[in-house]
Order: sequence, then C-alpha cells, then structure tokens
Amino acid sequence: MSKTALDLKRMNEIIEKTIVTIDSGRQEIFEIAEDARKDCERFKKELTSIQQKISLAIFEVDGLEREERRTKAKLMMVSKDFNRYSEEDIRLAYEEANNVRVKHILKKQEEKELICRRTELELNLKRTYEIVQKAEKLVSQVGVAMDFLKGNLSDIFETIEDMHKKQLLGIKIIEAQEEERMRVSREIHDGPAQSMANVVLKAELCERLLAIDINQSRLELRKLKDIVRGSLKDIRKIIYDLRPMSLDDLGLVPTIKRYTDNFTDETGINVELMVINEQQSINSIIEIACFRIIQEALNNISKHSRARDVLIKIEQTMDKISIVIKDNGIGFEMNNLKRNPEKNGFGLIGMKERAELLNGKLDIISAFGEGTKIILTIPLERKDELYE
Repeated sequence: MSKTALDLKRMNEIIEKTIVTIDSGRQEIFEIAEDARKDCERFKKELTSIQQKISLAIFEVDGLEREERRTKAKLMMVSKDFNRYSEEDIRLAYEEANNVRVKHILKKQEEKELICRRTELELNLKRTYEIVQKAEKLVSQVGVAMDFLKGNLSDIFETIEDMHKKQLLGIKIIEAQEEERMRVSREIHDGPAQSMANVVLKAELCERLLAIDINQSRLELRKLKDIVRGSLKDIRKIIYDLRPMSLDDLGLVPTIKRYTDNFTDETGINVELMVINEQQSINSIIEIACFRIIQEALNNISKHSRARDVLIKIEQTMDKISIVIKDNGIGFEMNNLKRNPEKNGFGLIGMKERAELLNGKLDIISAFGEGTKIILTIPLERKDELYE
C-alpha cells in the first residue's frame, strides 16, 4: 500500500473520530438550546398569566379607589350630622371606610408585586432567548462543519487545489442560508408573534371593558387595530425581504425604483436613479443578485456613511449589465477593510462573492471624506458551469 493511501486512511480515521466527537458536542448544545427554548415558552405563558392578573388588579384598584372615595364621603357626612346619625352609625361608617382603605392598600401592593414579577420574567425571558440564539448559531456552525467532514474525502489530495474555492463558497452559501433562516425566525418572533400576543391580551381587555366602560373599550379597540396594522406591515416587509414579488411582475428597474423611494422616505437620504439603455429582460438570477447588492449597499450607506445623497446608475448592453452606486458620505480606508474584514466588511465581502458567483466583478473605491463608489459588472451570458 502506497504512502499516500496510508496517509489518506489515517486522515479518514482522524476525521471519523472528529465527527463522532463533534456530533456528541452538537447534541449537547442542541439539548441546551431545547431546554432554554422550553424555559422561554414557560416564561411566555407565565408572562401572559401575569399580564392578565395585572389587568384585573388595575381594574380592581380603580374600583376600590372609587369605593374608598365614596366611603370617606359617607363618613364625613355621618360625622358632621350628630342629630341625624347615632354613634353606632358613625362607627359602622368608619369601619366600612377603614375596610375599603385596607383592601385598596392590599390590592395596590398586589399590583406592585405583580408588576415586579412581570419585570423579572421579562428579564429572564430576554436572557434565556439570548442563550437560545447563541446555541442555535453554534449548532448551525457545527452543522456546517459536519456537512463538510462527512463528505467524500477519498480524492482529497488529488482534488484539494481545484475544490478549495468551491468548498469555501459552499460554506458561505450554507452559512448564509442558516443566517437567513435565523433572521426570518427572529423577525417573526420579535415582530408579528409578539404583536399577536398583544392582540390576544387587548381582545381580552376589551371583552372585560365592554360591560364596564364603553368609551375605554372603544379606545382599546382602536389600539388593537393599530397593533394588527403594524403586524400586517411587518409581515409584508418580511415577505418582501425574502423575495420582492415586483421583480417577477415588473422587472429590475421598477423594483429598484420602488425600493429607493421607500428608502428615502424611511432614512431621509435622497437617492437618484439613472437608467441608461434598458433594452432587454434579464435572467431572474441576475436580477435578484443586482437587487440584493443594491439593497446591501443602501443598508451600509444608511448605517455607516452619514451620506445625504446617493446616485445609482444602471446601464445595460447586449452582453452585460453595469451598476454604479455612489454616495457623498464620510467614506472609509480600504486598507483597514482588507486588514480586518471580520470587523468592518462582511456585507461588502458578501456583495463581492455574490457578483463572483455570476462571473461578475465588484470594485469598491473609498477614502475618508470622499464618499464611497461601488462598481458592479455582471455578464448577461452566463457560463454553463454556473448551473452545475
């Protein structure tokens, strides 16, 4: 048996042992995540119960406040009119006022304790949710490693040079998929899911108030409608982020126009869109790549650039599409980005990789005080190997 074959066998044995160890660790992490997730559900249920008790306590405190005012007024009236009321009447009025006052104090204390408990539960839920997020991220990262370790390694020495770049891209794609799933899950949990929980609480409150205070119930119903409208807006935004339907219906340029108009409304940053020679339909894969790159560029501009104006120029020829995104922001030093990409530029790196997957090219030109310019070029004739 050749030395290469022995080395390969030994490497496979090492990798198999590593897989067993990692798989065991992943299972433990998964169990931690599951336990934390169960705690989250328990905290949520307890929070719902506590919120209902708080609503009821507030309602009862309000009633006791009114009752206390009534008994105090009665006591004052009885105490002043000695001719009409006896000492026994005064004593009974005093006992009634005192009993209501004690009940009011106890109920207010109960309300205060419930609010403290709710605050404690909210903090526990936040900490536990952070544990779930970290554990899920770690499970995802370990899963990526497992997927590659379990692959066919028989020709690793012969193919490693040719496959190195594709493996890196594969890892990036899997990580991007997991991050996108986690982002969507987090957005649904923090947005529509929380709003739906509020809808249930508001509906229960309205149900209670209908028989007591019709004006207050109308006010709560208006708030309920606002919550539902906000949830619908959040859901539509999540759907749009996953896949803008207007790309299929209207095409790239109208979709970008609509997106930039919304971007200006939300950020106050003026975006000028210039289109040159829009002459033919584009492959949907190229369309979504161009849209996502523009989306990421505008996201970076709103977060970091302090720019007031942005120019997006789209030019299409028979064989390529070119996009230039230029802002008048503070810019950055390219050398800093190259030295520390983890800290400064995963978004820009992702844009470059997206372009390279389509045999395109993305150049970034920037300097402090001179804004940033992004130049994207993608050929419209894709090579067959991209479909393999």
